[in-house]
Amino acid sequence: MSRGSAAGPKGKKKGVTFTIDCSKPVEDKIMDIASLEKFLQERIKVGGKAGALGEAVTVTREKSKIIVTSDGAFSKRYLKYLTKKYLKKHNVRDWLRVIASNKDRTVYELRYFNIAENEGEEED
Repeated sequence: MSRGSAAGPKGKKKGVTFTIDCSKPVEDKIMDIASLEKFLQERIKVGGKAGALGEAVTVTREKSKIIVTSDGAFSKRYLKYLTKKYLKKHNVRDWLRVIASNKDRTVYELRYFNIAENEGEEED
């Protein structure tokens, strides 16, 4: 067998799917999930150009989750960066944080900061 077969670097496709779970802030009506979806569609860069997703990256919405699917390599850290940028733009970054889920590493969750724990520590 030769090393230069059809399954070489050209045939290699690294498709990834990431999910942003916004269920808690959407239930409390702190943020609008449609605006986050639009923000991601406008800001994700493909080939150095923002907003030109083409068929390489798709951003879809299912109830309170946003699913980002990429045909090529896509950085999970870049998705976290854009989500934090959105939260800062809408002035909710002080109350929400972006955390990777313990169960599945392709899922990000938007959670509230635990303020109650900090108040309990100050009383001691």
